[in-house]
Amino acid sequence: MYAVIKTGGKQYKVAEGDFLKVEKLDNAVGDTIEFSEVLMVGGEKTMIGAPVVAGAQVTARVALQGRDKKILVFKSKRRKNSRKLNGHRQYHTVLKIEKISA
Repeated sequence: MYAVIKTGGKQYKVAEGDFLKVEKLDNAVGDTIEFSEVLMVGGEKTMIGAPVVAGAQVTARVALQGRDKKILVFKSKRRKNSRKLNGHRQYHTVLKIEKISA
């Protein structure tokens, strides 16, 4: 059984036991999160929501709070000796999908 959930403005296809890296959520490691915005549930019988499947729920546990690798942003203007270098590390949350209920 799998489901499509929406979090952080993005959609993810998940199955039980999967690890999922999403935008930062304000939960501590070990907390349980329930996603009620389930757009689709698949398996033996597929249910597609309009826009969400009524009564469907995905339960996940926070496995890790961390940051991605550094991304360098370099801007320059030709012939002006103007250069700018910025670095950015995005915060993320790793979830372990525990249960999908339709």
